[in-house]
Amino acid sequence: MTSLPGSIAFDEYGRPFIILRDQEKQKRLTGNDAIKSHILSAKSIAKTIRTSLGPKGLDKLMVSQDGDVMVSNDGATIMKQMDVDNEIAKLMVQLSQSQDDEIGDGTTGVVVLAGALLEQAEMLLDKGIHPIRIADGFELAAQCAIKHLDSISDNFPVDPNNLEPLIKTAMTPLGSKIVNKTGRQFAEIAVNAVLSVADLEKRDVNFELIKVEGKVGGRIEDTILVKGVVIDKDFSHPQMPKELKDVKIAILTCPFEPPKPKTKHKLDVASVEDYRALRKYEADKFDQMVSQVKDVGATLAICQWGFDDEANHLLLKRELPAVRWVGGPEIELIAIATGGRIVPRFEELTIDKLGKAGLVRELSFGTTKDKMLVIEECANSRAVTIFIRGSNQMIIDEAKRSMHDALCVVRNLVCDNKIVYGGGAPELACSIATAFEADKISGLEQYAFRGFSDALESIPLALAENAGLSPMAEVTRIKARQIKEGNSFLGVDCMGTGTNDMKEQHVIETVKSKKQQIMLATQLVKMILKIDDVRTPNELAL
Repeated sequence: MTSLPGSIAFDEYGRPFIILRDQEKQKRLTGNDAIKSHILSAKSIAKTIRTSLGPKGLDKLMVSQDGDVMVSNDGATIMKQMDVDNEIAKLMVQLSQSQDDEIGDGTTGVVVLAGALLEQAEMLLDKGIHPIRIADGFELAAQCAIKHLDSISDNFPVDPNNLEPLIKTAMTPLGSKIVNKTGRQFAEIAVNAVLSVADLEKRDVNFELIKVEGKVGGRIEDTILVKGVVIDKDFSHPQMPKELKDVKIAILTCPFEPPKPKTKHKLDVASVEDYRALRKYEADKFDQMVSQVKDVGATLAICQWGFDDEANHLLLKRELPAVRWVGGPEIELIAIATGGRIVPRFEELTIDKLGKAGLVRELSFGTTKDKMLVIEECANSRAVTIFIRGSNQMIIDEAKRSMHDALCVVRNLVCDNKIVYGGGAPELACSIATAFEADKISGLEQYAFRGFSDALESIPLALAENAGLSPMAEVTRIKARQIKEGNSFLGVDCMGTGTNDMKEQHVIETVKSKKQQIMLATQLVKMILKIDDVRTPNELAL
């Protein structure tokens, strides 16, 4: 039986009621006060992240409790690193995370849009409109905006023989990142990586086959795409050859060591003879293991576990190069790339389980001679590795996040090739469409429609503000031109190229990303507007 949250009492008519416990220790917000409190929390988060939107957006520096420093322009990363206690602020963090999981790009825009929608909702609440009517109006307006996006979208050619349009598209998300100076090179790497692993018939991309590795030292320009696997290991013995050709690889998850007794018996070595017998047993076991690998024709052993110096020396003597301590994900990727099978026991190793690669070579870097292994010309040429260089770990981490955004954009185009032109142009076009639709509605929802229309303008306004332009004047001018010319490709000229036509500037975003932003932001705002009672423990009263 569960205990009641309070005590039962009876009124003068004998009707029972419950007196709730610890009421003086609880803080309670109800009605519009609760909604306004939520709106304030969400707006402050959106305001923080608004300045990092667009190609001229600023980066954020975050210091963790351990003193680790991170510099990033990626919305989802900034939100994840922010230490937020407020429950509504946490919902905003999850909002950017879901955009990142589903699309991979547009994580800042979705938070800015949700903040602007809540700002509009606050004004409508002040006019006395019920939150449910506002939420319903926003939902209808979102559907209208999504329908309009389809009408202004273009089909984009995904042609493996003509990569230029794809490369220019991949440069759009890289424009706002730290790697924008090498945007072209990163875009080419992203496009080639995705097309290497893409199945264009099924319109599917397996991201598992693309691995992004980084190594401190060198410049960002030294970043390369390896058609194969790069592992942060070297050969187990310094005298092993640094380059192998036409390699047959044994991929082992069993250690090069004698089997241990499975029971809890302890082994007593009482005399020199016992010790020698044990040494001989170990040496024979090592010899047997190496022979089993050599006999099937393997010319390289890759082992998930370590092996001691004796086994290492024996491998060198028997001319079997080996790599030890290779992690689980790398082992799986090597198996996929080389067409080999992962072998858990030496007895199960057969010729057909060996992986094949044309070239295995060791790379060394700088004066410290850091070493990495590259496995190239694999049997399954679809597995690729993007190898990023940079002056420090922070830049490499941010370059990895930038590369992830570019990969996601190319992936989205392969899966669905409908596009719109960026720079705030689609938001302005949808804003005009929803405002026009509002005039046809006779109910209270028309106010929500107009509010939604104003909220959509927050994206071009933020882009213009971050680019150092006069936001209101710039957006009003572009909006007037869009209405007058009927051209939905006109957006904010953040880069100062002299033209507002985003088709000419080749600033491209996927329709899928834009639709997802509008849908996710609207859903979150609807959810926040429906909360009218909040109970929290009042720490001050404790």
